[in-house]
Amino acid sequence: MESNVRVRFAPSPTGPLHIGGVRTALYNYLFAKKYNGTFVLRIEDTDQTRYVANAEQYIIDALEWCNIPFDEGPGKNEKFGPYRQSERKELYKEYADKLIETSWAYYCFDSSEALDAERKAHEAEGKTFIYNWHNRAGGTLVNSLVLTDDEVQNRINSGENYVIRFKTPQDELLRMEDEIRGNIRIDTNTLDDKILFKGDGMPTYHLANIVDDHLMEITHVIRGEEWLPSMPLHVLLYKAFGWDAPKFAHLPLILKPVGKGKLSKRDGDKLGFPVFPLEYTNDVTGDVSRGYKEDGYFSDAFINMLAFLGWNPGTEQELFNLEGLIEAFELKRVSKSGAKFNPDKAKWFNQQYMQTKSDESLTELFLPILSEKGITKDKEFVLKVVASIKERAIFVHDFWDLSSFFFETPTEYDAKASKKNWKEGTAELMQELITQISSIEDFTSENTEKEIKEWISAKEIGFGKVMQPLRLSLVGKLAGPHLFDIIAMIGKEETIKRLENAIEKL
Repeated sequence: MESNVRVRFAPSPTGPLHIGGVRTALYNYLFAKKYNGTFVLRIEDTDQTRYVANAEQYIIDALEWCNIPFDEGPGKNEKFGPYRQSERKELYKEYADKLIETSWAYYCFDSSEALDAERKAHEAEGKTFIYNWHNRAGGTLVNSLVLTDDEVQNRINSGENYVIRFKTPQDELLRMEDEIRGNIRIDTNTLDDKILFKGDGMPTYHLANIVDDHLMEITHVIRGEEWLPSMPLHVLLYKAFGWDAPKFAHLPLILKPVGKGKLSKRDGDKLGFPVFPLEYTNDVTGDVSRGYKEDGYFSDAFINMLAFLGWNPGTEQELFNLEGLIEAFELKRVSKSGAKFNPDKAKWFNQQYMQTKSDESLTELFLPILSEKGITKDKEFVLKVVASIKERAIFVHDFWDLSSFFFETPTEYDAKASKKNWKEGTAELMQELITQISSIEDFTSENTEKEIKEWISAKEIGFGKVMQPLRLSLVGKLAGPHLFDIIAMIGKEETIKRLENAIEKL
């Protein structure tokens, strides 16, 4: 592999960054870092009609949260800047003119009404209108292939609207190579003459993308499958300019959980999961879209999950930190077929990463949640709580539901559990247990468990007759970590208080 690998992530700032875009950025980042290369961010904002003011900063913030920051881009190491296409528009006209001069492109003056009429005429004959070799010089279309040079210049000078189209070669078999999909063959007669430059002075994606990739010395173009139909034009443009083309790799789609169609925001809204890395507020409508960060996902779990949507390491291993992903990543192991998104698998990844986090770091995340509820507790106590519950948590915001009984005396008791486990004679038994607990001096988890179990054995009754009502009294339901750990943490006084409450209410 070349030592000068340069890849780019080139989103359009038209709204929040979809997880499909994040995955494209991730694969570019992994590939670049694997070969000690450069990861470039370029903002492709040539479509000013769809430009969203806060979208660029959202993209940058999302990459930072994912821990895949760009090496070059707007405001950072601008070696080949500027990195916003809107700031490079004079450059594109120069290259469009070069294609005109070399007869690889031509001016078109067709009005939208005239083109609509052509489409309708073709439809009436059961055909599809394609602007290319079979009609571009036929006389019905108005372009520089049928007009004289003076006529063309006069139309331009008079301010007439025009576009510049690529002149796709006729009767050629275009041979291309995709790093993921292998050999691709296209008959150029099936291609249309795409617009490269518009009368408003802005290039289309096709021209700007090729010029920028060349000038920024991009070696590998790793992008979504939706750009695969554009690959023939882009390869031909490199040929037209006399440039070496980069290597192409087109990534598979991320599919809906049902497996049919591209994953969309609507799917997330309907099924209850985010499709954006960060929460996003639409400045126009005020609508707020959920984000993985705000939903409680760890960024490293999110990235690990995304990596497996279309790639696998060829082993059974599923958990990788970023360094592991960089080492294992190979384009040849990216799938050709779409990857079905599984919301439950995303949660599974987060749960797995929960177990790798230190109790100290999780405690720091839990403390603000407790503070919001007006609860102040010693940090060491909260640390012990976190250690006892994190195995059952998917998100940090689950901690409260899993541990509220450590901080608050239960005021309600699970009805089903109460009916099943609090029977005639239970209150008297719990009163005896209070007496037993009052006599225990060493109130560690181990000793309390030993003494209470010895008492139960001496009474020759089933452990369930004591343990289940005891847990119900302390927790309010039949849930929670090891019962005697709870007893040791809340202390003798609180344990007795809770037993007395249960006796009174149940």
